[in-house]
Amino acid sequence: MSLGDASGQAAMRATAHPVRLRIMSLLTGAPMTAAEVARELGLTHANASYHLRHLHAAGMIVVAGEEKIRGGVAKRYRYDRARDRLSETPEQKRALFATLGHELIRRTATGQFESKILLGDGEFWIEPDKWLDLRRRFMDLLGELHDAAQPPRTPGTIHTSTTVAMFEMESPDEQ
Repeated sequence: MSLGDASGQAAMRATAHPVRLRIMSLLTGAPMTAAEVARELGLTHANASYHLRHLHAAGMIVVAGEEKIRGGVAKRYRYDRARDRLSETPEQKRALFATLGHELIRRTATGQFESKILLGDGEFWIEPDKWLDLRRRFMDLLGELHDAAQPPRTPGTIHTSTTVAMFEMESPDEQ
């Protein structure tokens, strides 16, 4: 196994765990220490540290700084949405989609569905130029959403869930 293969395997294992997806979501709004992640997600400090180490080793999160806390040094981690994920293999992407499916089930347990819900799903046949335009616009909106994210429980914010999955499918005659 080459170094690239080892890195790819680590990324696949890192993203294929629901707790790690939740951690990456948390780290979008603000850099956090293992203790802060543990408190927010109801984990032990050791468990949060374990998951953060795996995410960092896989290149899914970055160290955003260090600070002295009670005689020790705590690392602050953040999710860097700008990192290039184009190197993921199809298997890694499928594992991520499967994990996201389970994560959506968890999130909907606390969802408020009386109003302000947006849900869309479909398999569409669309012209390539239109597809690229729509994909770019969705990417811009997701970037704006990530940029607007605040630390958990910031006064004046609401807790939301957003998942977007867009990909080209094989045509029936290509299968």
